Amino acid sequence: MPEAEAMKLLGAGLAAGLGMLGPGIGIGMLGAAAMNAIGRNPEARGAILTNMILAIAFAEALGIYALIVAVILALVA
Repeated sequence: MPEAEAMKLLGAGLAAGLGMLGPGIGIGMLGAAAMNAIGRNPEARGAILTNMILAIAFAEALGIYALIVAVILALVA
């Protein structure tokens, strides 16, 4: 039975790691694009930052969902 426990924890680790990889890359790309946009049009700073923070919150939510799935995999089954 130790193999089943190891596979369960491996699955949880993969779910968390791969599930948070996309949001991490997305947040980095959002930040870079926002800074580029502010550099090109400084007058629109407020609107750009508001939209950037909103998009980052949505991307972060996906990472949190992956964390919840990983915890469920680790504790249940």
